[in-house]
Amino acid sequence: MEAEGLDWLLVPLHQLVSWGAAAAMVFGGVVPYVPQYRDIRRTQNADGFSTYVCLVLLVANILRILFWFGRRFESPLLWQSAIMILTMLLMLKLCTEVRVANELNARRRSFAAADSKDEEVKVAPRRSFLDFDPHHFWQWSSFSDYVQCVLAFTGVAGYITYLSIDSTLFVETLGFLAVLTEAMLGVPQLYRNHRHQSTEGMSIKMVLMWTSGDAFKTAYFLLKGAPLQFSVCGLLQVLVDLAILGQAYAFARHPQKPVLHAVHPAGTKAL
Repeated sequence: MEAEGLDWLLVPLHQLVSWGAAAAMVFGGVVPYVPQYRDIRRTQNADGFSTYVCLVLLVANILRILFWFGRRFESPLLWQSAIMILTMLLMLKLCTEVRVANELNARRRSFAAADSKDEEVKVAPRRSFLDFDPHHFWQWSSFSDYVQCVLAFTGVAGYITYLSIDSTLFVETLGFLAVLTEAMLGVPQLYRNHRHQSTEGMSIKMVLMWTSGDAFKTAYFLLKGAPLQFSVCGLLQVLVDLAILGQAYAFARHPQKPVLHAVHPAGTKAL
């Protein structure tokens, strides 16, 4: 009787924990971007956030959704991808609006200064996705251009997936590319820290949040029996996060001494 009574308590508790883990999996990935979004709205300055983060996460999660059609996995992981795509589009919309507004304000100040000096001001041309200019890729002037690019990529990738859905090699490679793309998100930061021998300007709290989130995500993959690609790349993400934290610790203990240039100080460039 005691065992039956315990089962009556443990089964709902287990179900509740399972629902909580699934909810954390779906929404946990977007949590670090909420304060970033609020900061950009408050300061009307998006210089501290790279929109290439949005590009990487959009590509990774679109590929993950396409992978689901070839090899079904946990529904929370599918919903996580959909929520992340929506979040990155919202981030892109805000960053584009803020950047365009700041450029417009700067242009108005330039016109005002030119009027007072009777000079001519060159107006920067509008950058569009349909220009197909590689020099301005992902630096467009309108949010609709980003949407067009995302839709074009989804259409092409979806069509290729439709044609190759029966190929096990293609499906497994697609899944690996999806999670590998996301796993590489921290590598530019790792390289930047190594090149500068400093983590100045990097938020330790954000990296700690990344590490805890990636560790939880990897544990979820392992416990839920997700495809092998998910677990391997999850572990890779954790290792990259730990490497960045290791850099922060090492550079804090042994800060690089600034190099003094006695000759031509104006010619030095900050990297």
